[in-house]
Amino acid sequence: MSPATSTEALIDSDLPGLKLVSKGKVRDIYETSDPNRLLFVATDRISAYDVIMKNGVPGKGRILTQISILWFDRLQHITPTHFVTGNIDEMPEEVQKYKDQLEGRVMLVKKAKVIPLEAIVRGYLSGSAWSEYKKSGTVHKITMPSGLVESQKLTSPLFTPSTKAEIGEHDENISPEQGATLVGEEVYNKLSTVALELYKTAADYALTKGLILADTKFEFGVDLATEEVILIDEVLTPDSSRYWPVEQYEAGRPQPSFDKQYLRDWLTSSGFKKGQEDGLDGNGWEMTPAVVEGTKERYEEAWKLLTSD
Repeated sequence: MSPATSTEALIDSDLPGLKLVSKGKVRDIYETSDPNRLLFVATDRISAYDVIMKNGVPGKGRILTQISILWFDRLQHITPTHFVTGNIDEMPEEVQKYKDQLEGRVMLVKKAKVIPLEAIVRGYLSGSAWSEYKKSGTVHKITMPSGLVESQKLTSPLFTPSTKAEIGEHDENISPEQGATLVGEEVYNKLSTVALELYKTAADYALTKGLILADTKFEFGVDLATEEVILIDEVLTPDSSRYWPVEQYEAGRPQPSFDKQYLRDWLTSSGFKKGQEDGLDGNGWEMTPAVVEGTKERYEEAWKLLTSD
């Protein structure tokens, strides 16, 4: 059964008595009575081009959380992670009293110092990488072979970093050299090695479920208790990854996808461009009912495929 059982979108969590630490594009993060743990609440907010929509996608937060938990479990042999539990009954008492609101959309995690680098791995030429390649023959300033076409599978996956922007700002694709300067060469090399292994393992698994993992974004932090580098945030969800159906794949064109590309395409067709983050009328961007439903269907389908027997 899909975790997206809600009929109304949860735009903002409401947990009186818990201290809200930060509010991201999707997640609300709270302190808990355990000084070494944080509460991650995945709302039904959705963003595209770093713009948060005024309305949400019902049940989306639950889908993101359950997909993340699936992957944290499958990838824990590669790297330690911040995930502790998704079971509310195992969480502090002050969290348990909000079970009706939080069921299925919350994770208890270890506190970590965020490493300010988006660890993007690309196995196929798509999105901003394709746009850059068309202009300059490069991807994140890495020179690529000539004659590649859109959605083409790369000879080997590429680690392509970007900056980690503040809310309302845009992430910026950067070169490997810039990434190493930003976080230090030793940390950069570790992130690159781990991210590539995570991607390859996940991509192989996704293929067995009829999905191509074209690219994805990982985030890492330093565990405050152990000082080791750990995988944090969400992992391999349709919010942070580009999933394509294997049976419809054909290089040389855009692919149907189970991610936010559907929303991005609608935004673009509606007149969005840089400088119009506040909407054409200054009141923000609100998805049409058809876009909400279309996005929900794509996220649900990704969940069903990833968990199929």
